[in-house]
Amino acid sequence: MSVKKKPLVVVTRKLPDSIETRMRELFDARLNLDDTPLTQDQLIEAVRTADILVPTVTDQINEEVIKQADSKLKLIANFGNGVDNIDVTAAHARGITVTNTPKVLTEDTADMTMALILAVPRRLIEGASVLTDGKNWAGWSPTWMLGHRLGGKRLGIVGMGRIGQAVARRAHAFGLQIHYHNRRPVAPHIAEELGATYWESLDQMLARMDIISVNCPHTPATFHLLSARRLKLIRKDAYIVNTARGEVIDEETLTKLIESGEIAGAGLDVFEHEPAVSPKLVRLAKAGKVTLLPHMGSATIEGRVEMGEKVIINIRTFLDNHKPPDRVLPSML
Repeated sequence: MSVKKKPLVVVTRKLPDSIETRMRELFDARLNLDDTPLTQDQLIEAVRTADILVPTVTDQINEEVIKQADSKLKLIANFGNGVDNIDVTAAHARGITVTNTPKVLTEDTADMTMALILAVPRRLIEGASVLTDGKNWAGWSPTWMLGHRLGGKRLGIVGMGRIGQAVARRAHAFGLQIHYHNRRPVAPHIAEELGATYWESLDQMLARMDIISVNCPHTPATFHLLSARRLKLIRKDAYIVNTARGEVIDEETLTKLIESGEIAGAGLDVFEHEPAVSPKLVRLAKAGKVTLLPHMGSATIEGRVEMGEKVIINIRTFLDNHKPPDRVLPSML
């Protein structure tokens, strides 16, 4: 009796041990044990040999890469919530199914967003550096290291999907007034629960907020959604927090406005040209004007394992000739 050949699954980055072990059990899994990001040539080699590709947000699976794919590549099972790293339209045209890992990162990303909403106005990183960077701390003083109270401030959420709503629930508990801009209003019971005010005009909302949180995905429609023109609408005493994608904000203009005092500061977990971080932003961080994190929003052990489990479910469902639960179509973007 012949044994059915396992499909070749190429995994582009190091995943949690439990996920890699399960993949080895189920598939002919080619792993990246040293976690070195693949070059474009290596990605092209992967799509030429794999039955299934498991990339991450650091892998640019663009049209040029997809054109090189062998006909046996039928599934790209992205290890990530977003699919802005994949040309879904080009894949669809080649008959390649694309899946992602939604819903498992909501709470983790919302936690980190709330952490930045707290850290920036209250100057947490700047204060901690006094004790860790060899600076002279003379002790408590009534007027030293003063930040701003959160309670009563207006939070404007750009993108009121799952993560935006999770951020709103946390912020509401801290006494922030919830405002949001979205393609459409949320359900009335959610708006009532959060006391949320809907703004059809993003411009009008930005001009009135104390803190702005970016929680929308990066798509062609949201590239530089916070453009130079829109950033200039923001008040001088307002802060911006971004845990979504760096490309949503015109980072160069944001940096200039913070440098000149036209925006009070920012908390950024993502950057427009990752993994490169602007030296100007680093200088602003050292000066206490911004808080920078290295894309840690979803970085929990539990979240990464759940992402891997979703990848495996999508692969197994696809191999069983059923529609994967997390299939992404061009019309959805």
